[in-house]
Amino acid sequence: MADEADHITTNIGNGADTAPQIALISQYVKDLSFENPNAPAVYQWQDQPQIDVQFNIGAERVGDEVLEIALKIEVKAVAPQGTAFAAELLYAALFGMRNVPEEQIQPFMLAEAPRLIFPFARRVLADAIRDGGFPPLLLDPIDFGALYLQQAEQMEVTAGEPAGHA
Repeated sequence: MADEADHITTNIGNGADTAPQIALISQYVKDLSFENPNAPAVYQWQDQPQIDVQFNIGAERVGDEVLEIALKIEVKAVAPQGTAFAAELLYAALFGMRNVPEEQIQPFMLAEAPRLIFPFARRVLADAIRDGGFPPLLLDPIDFGALYLQQAEQMEVTAGEPAGHA
């Protein structure tokens, strides 16, 4: 029995590295835009602007084992008098992936990776808005996993519909 245990340990110790691995390599601001088209008059407005926030997630393979995940956040604040401000951030990260099963790559790219980088993108955006002379916009946390599952369910439903069906 002891010989058998030693044999197993030896095989595992000398075997190829096949365990799934994902590592964050780097994260960065890829594009940042802030517009304050009605300054300085905007600072005299009494009305609270309506704030519209849009998110988009992009993923691109940039190497054999490297993916770039980009989180795009667009914010527009509009008051009755006009646009108070508009901000757009493209925040990205590079992730190294090795031995990850193909069926797990998409959920990682669209749910887990955005969850990991969102707090950093949120801070960059809040700072840019604050630097524009407005109170910092602190976006609520987003459940990217739930959004991914919801989108996947919608894709399954529409995949079952005949082509051309609206």
